[in-house]
Amino acid sequence: MRRPVSGRMAFRRALIAAAALVAAGCATFQQPEEPARPGARDPGTVTDAINLSGYPPEFRNGFREGCAAARAGSGTRPKGDGPFAVGWNDGFSYCKPKR
Repeated sequence: MRRPVSGRMAFRRALIAAAALVAAGCATFQQPEEPARPGARDPGTVTDAINLSGYPPEFRNGFREGCAAARAGSGTRPKGDGPFAVGWNDGFSYCKPKR
């Protein structure tokens, strides 16, 4: 037979439950790594992994070099707004690791 729960015992149980909820709320969970875009991890083959067939060769070369600069964490953006510079900027943005 069960004994009736006293007020003091019920308070202790409620306190333990509240402490467990607070501790669970403070736990840190590691975010899963965001999946990389196709080819973004390998700048040498990035233009093969995505369809850039309709773009001029200068754009594709710029895209590849911009991707390599993003993966290396460096690079000086090319000046101008020609196909190479536009491709470089797009490749840099595409391959830049997400935080």
